[in-house]
Amino acid sequence: MKKARYTCGLDAAMDVMGGKWKVLILWGLYDGPRRFGEVRREVPGISERILTLQLREMEKAGLVLREDYHQIPPKVEYSLTAFGSSLLAALIPLGDWGEKHMARIEAIPRD
Repeated sequence: MKKARYTCGLDAAMDVMGGKWKVLILWGLYDGPRRFGEVRREVPGISERILTLQLREMEKAGLVLREDYHQIPPKVEYSLTAFGSSLLAALIPLGDWGEKHMARIEAIPRD
């Protein structure tokens, strides 16, 4: 995340949710707390290392809460904070737009 001032609200929002995976991780936590392996299954294609890094960044930003139950076997759950839930609520209309236009978007020629 940047430390400088932002030019607009969209600039700030993109900094918090930027990258390929963070929005998908937020969506994966939509229905409630998930263990690491569950989050990984919700986000196909993400490596364990990248998921760990993204979750740490999201926790640092206040989007995700990591709860360690200090038990054997180890149990850790991730859930959305109120801040993370508010970001996800703002992203839902964008997802709806993507669903509505998915066929057209898929038909865009790629190099």
